[in-house]
Amino acid sequence: MTAKARHFLDLDGIDEQDLRGMIDVAAAMKRGEAGMDRPLQGKFLAMIFEKPSTRTRVSFEVGMKQLGGDVVVLNGNDLQLGRGESVADTARVLSRYVDCIMMRTYEPEKISEMAEYASVPVINGLTDKTHPCQLMADVLTYEERRGPIRGRTVAWSGDGNNMAASWIHASVKFGFSLRIAAPRELSPDPALLEWANANGGSVTLMHDPQAAVLGADCVVTDSWVSMGDDEASRHNMLAPFRVDEALLSKAKDDVAFLHCLPAHRGEEVTAEVIDGPRSLVWDEAENRLHTQKAILAWCLA
Repeated sequence: MTAKARHFLDLDGIDEQDLRGMIDVAAAMKRGEAGMDRPLQGKFLAMIFEKPSTRTRVSFEVGMKQLGGDVVVLNGNDLQLGRGESVADTARVLSRYVDCIMMRTYEPEKISEMAEYASVPVINGLTDKTHPCQLMADVLTYEERRGPIRGRTVAWSGDGNNMAASWIHASVKFGFSLRIAAPRELSPDPALLEWANANGGSVTLMHDPQAAVLGADCVVTDSWVSMGDDEASRHNMLAPFRVDEALLSKAKDDVAFLHCLPAHRGEEVTAEVIDGPRSLVWDEAENRLHTQKAILAWCLA
């Protein structure tokens, strides 16, 4: 087991300077000004999917190939991991074949164990607790369209889920204020809020979406229902947190609307908002490619 692999697991565990560097590299890559000509030539990325994916799958695969490398795609049914082999043994074996591992799974403990026993970098492609790759694309998107995110106010309206958790991490690392409006039953883990406050963050939990959005520079939401959730009860709790034009009008005139997708128009957001002029979701989706490339370059530098 080699101890020094550079993992991308969660934003709270990565230095602010490194995160900022990745955003800057991603922006330069998008502009064609990064000065990198296929820097990962001859490198291989193993991608493990225990949860379905569109953006993560395509952006990592295309990104790795644009950087000169190649990919091996492994679904849960393809691996002995799904038949009882330990994560530790899988990590040891894959480390002998590939140069980097990206994993998208339900349990964050699997990502942690993969990183502990892999001798190559491990990237968190999503767990039920966090989605750090998406946040890198979100920050890039906001900054390229609205300027530096530091000092701005971001409002979250909806479920205090894995995306909300990564927004809490990002608020500390990138220096913006975050207001989270969520039903009491679906509030983020209190330990996350304690971490943010202990590390100089400005994160406020409230249960009134209109108060959260008031004067905000950016409004964010996410799907109400993930795989395995009780759909009916969530819809009832989250209906008051739907982002519609009436709610968005409480924010600044040049507010940016973000959503990591997939979206369900008429549930967490109306079609008028997500397809409207203040929505940056398609730039946000595109920017998964550029930030994924910057993450890969950082991990394999």
